[in-house]
Amino acid sequence: MEAKPRIAVYPGTFDPVTRGHEALVKRALPMFDEIWLAIGYNAKKQTMFSLEQRVKWLELVFQNEPKVKVDYFDGLTIQYCKKREATFILRGLRSSTDFEFERNIAQANQAMEPGIETVFLVSDPGLSAINSSIVRDIFRHGGDTRPFLPDGIVLEQAMDKQKKR
Repeated sequence: MEAKPRIAVYPGTFDPVTRGHEALVKRALPMFDEIWLAIGYNAKKQTMFSLEQRVKWLELVFQNEPKVKVDYFDGLTIQYCKKREATFILRGLRSSTDFEFERNIAQANQAMEPGIETVFLVSDPGLSAINSSIVRDIFRHGGDTRPFLPDGIVLEQAMDKQKKR
């Protein structure tokens, strides 16, 4: 009997994608046959960058990783996992605060769908202070965001494109 593929969903807003996101996915690649980077719509979050831009960035960052797929969804992550036949949700932990928040979500997901496990990876020590909110704040105030972004991601260009629409 053929083994079932190990498919993970890494949900997030990726607004913008950071070096922390990139590092987490690269570390997870040996664990899974396929990783879906799923940009979720969160009514509580006001995004700075368009969905189209965020999809393009993720595709650029992982263009040489055939196991990484990019998509977007609306609704519960667990529903999206079922759509993709994923049996894992990938999440990163930067701090104990992240753990408390993510544990509650993982337990709710486990109650709704026992066949889907949440896998936590602790962030690289040098990247634990990086998150999209901080990067957006640095950008808003004219700071240099390059140290926090994967190669090829330039926020100024994205904003210029959005303003022209």
